[in-house]
Amino acid sequence: MANMSLTKCPMPSQDPEVRSHNFDEVALGYTAEMAVEEAKRCLNCPKKPCHSGCPVGIDIPAFIGKVAEEDFAGAYEVLERSTTLAAVCGRVCPQESQCEGVCVRGVKGEPVAIGRLERFVADWHREHAQEEPVKAAPNGHKVAVVGSGPSGLTCAGDLAKLGYAVTVFEALHTPGGVLVYGIPEFRLPKELVRKEIATLEAMGVEFQTNMVIGKVLTVDELMEDMGYECVYLASGAGLPSFMGIPGETLNGVYSANEYLTRVNLMKAYRPDSHTPIAKSKSVAVVGGGNVAMDAARCAKRLGAENVYIVYRRSMDELPARKEEVEHAQEEGIIFRLLTNPVEVLGDETGHVKGMKCIRMELGEPDASGRRRPVPVPDSEFVLDVDTMIMSIGTSPNPLIRSTTPGLETNKHGCIVTNGEDGLTSRTGVYAGGDAVTGAATVILAMGAGKQAAAAIHKYIQEK
Repeated sequence: MANMSLTKCPMPSQDPEVRSHNFDEVALGYTAEMAVEEAKRCLNCPKKPCHSGCPVGIDIPAFIGKVAEEDFAGAYEVLERSTTLAAVCGRVCPQESQCEGVCVRGVKGEPVAIGRLERFVADWHREHAQEEPVKAAPNGHKVAVVGSGPSGLTCAGDLAKLGYAVTVFEALHTPGGVLVYGIPEFRLPKELVRKEIATLEAMGVEFQTNMVIGKVLTVDELMEDMGYECVYLASGAGLPSFMGIPGETLNGVYSANEYLTRVNLMKAYRPDSHTPIAKSKSVAVVGGGNVAMDAARCAKRLGAENVYIVYRRSMDELPARKEEVEHAQEEGIIFRLLTNPVEVLGDETGHVKGMKCIRMELGEPDASGRRRPVPVPDSEFVLDVDTMIMSIGTSPNPLIRSTTPGLETNKHGCIVTNGEDGLTSRTGVYAGGDAVTGAATVILAMGAGKQAAAAIHKYIQEK
C-alpha cells in the first residue's frame, strides 16, 4: 500500500550538543523499516521527472521500487548501472535542487527522500555484499585521468568497465580529491571513500599519488612518452580566493581549503597531529556556501567558543544546502548576515585580534539575479575574533594550463571544452568537473566524468 504521508520519514541523527564535540557522522541513516516506508511514498510517475533531474541518469523510480519491495540487492543493481559513488552521493549530493526538486510528491508536501534512500541502499550493500568487483577483459587501450576527485573517479570507473587500462594521477598523498580533503568526516566518513577507491582498484584502475601533473609529468609526456591515448583532466578548483582587504596576511587567517585540508586529510583535530591548528576562541568564516558551513562546523568541533558565519546577503540568498544550514544552527553557529568584512585587525605579534565589518543592505539584482548587497553608511563595527577563514570561492590551479601548450582556458582559469562531452582544444584531451566549471557540486562533476568516459571510448574506438 502506498504511503501518502506529506512528510519524509525523519533521518535519525546525533544530538546537536553531542555531535558538536565530535567528528562522527551526524546523520545516522535509515533502518530497513524506515527505508521501506519512505520508498512507498514514491508514486512511480510515468514521466519520471526525478530521473531527468539526476546528472548521472539514475533510474530513480526503479531503485526506489526495489526498496519498497525489500529487494535491497536489486536496488543496488539499479544504482550500480549509473553510479560508482552511491554512498557518497546519498550523503553530499544536493538532491533538493535536482532529483527531489522535481519530485511530484513535493508539490503538496515534501518530496520523496531520494538521497536518504540512495544512502541506505549503498550502506546496505557495503555491509551485506559478498561478490567481488568484476574486472573487465583488457581491450588494449590506455587512458590517463588527472585528479582522483568525484569526476576523475567516475570517468576511471566507467572506462575500467569497458576494459581500458586506466591510471589515475593524484597530486596529494591520498586519493579521493575533495572527497577526502574538502568534506568533513561528520558529513562523509573517509572509510566510505577508501572503500570506493578499493573497488576501483579491484576493477583494474591504478592510482599513482604524489603525482603533480604539470610538474612531475606534463600532459604531453603522458601522451607522447607513456602511451596514453587520451587524458582526462579532472584536477578540480583548489586555488582559493581572497578579498584583498587589509590584514589578510596576518597569522590566524586561513583559506577554507587549507583549513579543511588540515582537518580532514591531516587530522589536525587529533592530539598527536603533526599539523595541528592553533586553538581558537572566536572564529569568523566569511562566505555562505557549503564549504563555509563545513569550515564553521569544524571550528566548533575544534573547541571554538564562538563561531560566526559572516555573509553579505540575507538568509534567503545563502547558497549552502538547507540541511547544512539547519545543522549548523542546531550546533550553535552564529549567523551574521548582511555583513561584510573590510579589514582584519592584528595585535602586536601579528596575529588576528578582530575583524572590522560593515553592515549591508540589498539593492537591485546583479548579473546573477540576486539582489546586490550595498554598504550601509556609518555602520562599521568590530567583530571580536582571533581566527578568520575565507570561503568565498576557488579557481583551478594554473599549473596544468601553463604547462600544456594549446590548451584553451577562460578568464577565470577554467579549461574550455566543447560543452558537450568534455573535449578540449587539444586532440585526445578531455576535461570536466571543477577544472571546467569552477567550484560546483560532486554530482555535477560525476556527470561530467560519465560524459567524458563515453566520449573517450567513442574517440578511441573510431580512430
